[in-house]
Parts: sequence; structure tokens; C-alpha cells
Amino acid sequence: MSLTPYPREDGCIYTCLVGSKSREPRPDRAATFVRLPCACANLRRTTRLVTQLYEQALRPAGVTAPQFTLLQALELAPAISQKKLAGLLGTDSTTLTRTLALLRKRGWLRAEPGADRRALRLGLTQSGEKQYERALPYWQSAQRHLKRALGEVNWKKMTDAVVHVAEAIQRS
Repeated sequence: MSLTPYPREDGCIYTCLVGSKSREPRPDRAATFVRLPCACANLRRTTRLVTQLYEQALRPAGVTAPQFTLLQALELAPAISQKKLAGLLGTDSTTLTRTLALLRKRGWLRAEPGADRRALRLGLTQSGEKQYERALPYWQSAQRHLKRALGEVNWKKMTDAVVHVAEAIQRS
């Protein structure tokens, strides 16, 4: 595959995309983003950047963004089955099992048999609830940061758009 440079005032797209090897934030970072023709590429880039924001915010609480997502989901939907949790989060069973194992290892997850003994009902232990409460202010800080960066109108548009995309894909 050859890359044909696309002329821009500040260089070419190739230079903008691969020119910097540094992972440090750049003051002119917004100027380096181009609208890629692929929805997946644009969404993955955005997801990586948003995840980095939340990871940095949650670091002092000792949890990762995926771990916090599970703590939050289990706090909001106690006694949920693993299958329903996977559907709620739009994740595959293998990835979910791996992350749940980390929560179990830390003593934050409980699994009890449901009415149908084949399905376990997942929930937070008392330690898991405490960890969720400990991490919540850090997550709220990341939420406020992103909301402030986007502005109220764009925050709502972004949230509506990503939920709509997930629903549309689920239905198709």
C-alpha cells in the first residue's frame, strides 16, 4: 500500500498521522486529526483517546476503565447473568470472563446460582461496593472533564449518536 501525500497547510496527512512518535499530548493535537473515510477507524481513535482520559483519572483509585465499567454495571444491575451483562456492554464472553476473573480475584465480585441453576447471578461484594464508591469521584472527574471539553450540546449529541449506533448495529 502506498500513501500519497495529501497537501495541507501544516504538511501532509501521512506526516500528521505518523509523524509524531511521542505519546505525550500535543498542544495542537486537534489540528492533526483528519476525518478518516472509515467509521471504525474514527470510532476506534476516539475510543482510545477517551479511554486514556478515564484511565488517567481512575489510576489513583487502582482500577482500570474496563474494571470500573464492570463495577458500575454490577452496581446498577445487581444479580445480572453473565450473558445479559455481555449484551448490556456489547462485549464478547471471553473478554468479559477475563475481566470478571480479575474482579473476582480482588474480592469484588460474587456469583450466586440463579433460579435456573445453570445461570449465575453476578453482583458486587461489600469490598466491590466500597471499591466502586472509592473510584466513583475519579470517574466523575473524567466525566466532567469530557463534558466541559465538548460542551453541553455536543455532549448530548455524542451520547445520543453512540447509543444510536450501538442500537442500529444490534438490530441489523
